[in-house]
Amino acid sequence: MLKAENIIHQGQIKVVRGIIAVTFIILITRYFFIQIVKHEAYYEKAEGNRIQAVSLPAPRGLILDRENNILVDNYPTFVLSAIPREFENKQDKFKLINKLTQIPSVVLEKNYEQYYRNQFVTVRLAKNIDFEQLSLLEENKTSLTGIHYNKLPERSYPSQIKGFHFLGYVREVDRLKLKELGDQNIYNLGDLTGWDGIEKYYEKHLTGDKGMDFFEVNVRGKIVGQLEDRTVQPIPGNDIKLTIHSELQFAMENSMEGKTGSVLVSNAKTGEILAYVSSPEILPDLFAGGISHDEWNSIIHDSGKPFLDRNTSGQYPPGSIFKLITLFPIIEENKVLSNWETFCNGSYSFGDRIFNCWKEGGHGTVNMEKAVAQSCNIYFYQAIQSIPLEKWASTCRNFGFGKVTRIDLPEEKSGLIPDRDYMNKRHGKWGWSKGAMLNLALGQGEILVTPLQLLQFANLVATHGYTNRLHFRLGEKKKLDIPDNYSENTWRLVERFLLAAVAQAGGTGKLANPHIKGLKVYGKTGTAQNPHGEPHAWFFGFSKYMEEVISIVVLIENGGHGSEVSAPIARLAFEIYFSQKNNDQFTYGNN
Repeated sequence: MLKAENIIHQGQIKVVRGIIAVTFIILITRYFFIQIVKHEAYYEKAEGNRIQAVSLPAPRGLILDRENNILVDNYPTFVLSAIPREFENKQDKFKLINKLTQIPSVVLEKNYEQYYRNQFVTVRLAKNIDFEQLSLLEENKTSLTGIHYNKLPERSYPSQIKGFHFLGYVREVDRLKLKELGDQNIYNLGDLTGWDGIEKYYEKHLTGDKGMDFFEVNVRGKIVGQLEDRTVQPIPGNDIKLTIHSELQFAMENSMEGKTGSVLVSNAKTGEILAYVSSPEILPDLFAGGISHDEWNSIIHDSGKPFLDRNTSGQYPPGSIFKLITLFPIIEENKVLSNWETFCNGSYSFGDRIFNCWKEGGHGTVNMEKAVAQSCNIYFYQAIQSIPLEKWASTCRNFGFGKVTRIDLPEEKSGLIPDRDYMNKRHGKWGWSKGAMLNLALGQGEILVTPLQLLQFANLVATHGYTNRLHFRLGEKKKLDIPDNYSENTWRLVERFLLAAVAQAGGTGKLANPHIKGLKVYGKTGTAQNPHGEPHAWFFGFSKYMEEVISIVVLIENGGHGSEVSAPIARLAFEIYFSQKNNDQFTYGNN
């Protein structure tokens, strides 16, 4: 019996020893796992528990003109933020901050809710804090645990030009924008991001890399000091140099003061945009530091639609400028000879309709050159009947109409070029006749273009089909291909007719001629009928001096006749560009 009990007792001891051994092995294994295998992960977690990281915003890159003048700069403003996990009793702290800075508690609370993400990411309470406010906050820092302030680079606009519609603007990232941007490792609520224009198109180029400040916190989560040796300085974004000619831009903005419309000037060979005006303008400073709710509503409800970029998103009938579209196929395919003449008595019968010329008494006998120079409607009513609608539409598309120019801006409309399919869908197969083409010949009817498309057309005509895509970034050249090019004879004839429209006494574009010796100006005016008011006034053309070719498009909405209101603005542009560029070479007089 005693022997049996002894055996049982020894067995129990072995079991206990086994349990102890297994437990010891588990502890050793866990220790090894924590200390060796997961050492780095647990170390980082421990570091995170005792270190608070605060991101430092990076300045955006500067935006410069072609001469390195700064168009968009940065200026520092102080921002007051809170670290949520340390910002206890926030209502009491809002009241104290309000007392010290006069910033309404309701604003502080609203910002806290708007920018809050989690307990560890700083929340912006207010910006544009001045030194006096900072001093008062610093004096009461012991009662304001959890607050933090640093510098935030805001945009500034030191140039005399406005340029709102191509420069664009920046706005703060809100929750909707954050979702759209997707990459939350780059953007936080309240960060600045490009919202339109160059600022948006080149967002990745202009955006810098954030820095980081590190603060030591105690076991209660309170900041006890800054770890300055760990600070990572932000890296500014890349600068961008534009093709803009600031003096010309400023002059064109002034020329459009009080008018609604647009002015575009480019280097016809390179595609560089020299001036880009959409009027009415918006002062870009309005968005620096944030725009108020009242200011925002005032802009978006303005009947002049200052937010609308008329160059890319305004769609208009081109008027008589589109008489040039008819010329290319009829010359190229010998449908109408350049010396063919017709008589204009002021009206033309087609079927049971009468189509009028803009000149009531008519132009008399006209050939192709006179028809372009004096913009005779009767000539083109007859000329366009020599080609089918599909040929006319394909010629339009060949020059880039009906599709975007792909300029380096974020938004652009494609306009409308009606072809047979469009007309059949819109009016039914038997609901329209060839008479519709008579209106299309004059750039009227169901046709819409943007000023930017017309500028591209001007560049193609000026260079005989060899140019680059329109662009803002200096040095960014991409060839613009014209699918079906034309013979040199066709290009030269069209060019000769455009020269006559400006140089001849009866030419509709004569007011675009600055009479600078050695400078040749080519152009075409347009008066586009507008069902909502006075006609839109166009000027389209280019000028040549030696190797330089400058193109221009001017649009005045409800302006009346292009020959009277748009052509003089083109003349001013040519005067400023060539006189300023080659002041010692030019003298004024008759060409």
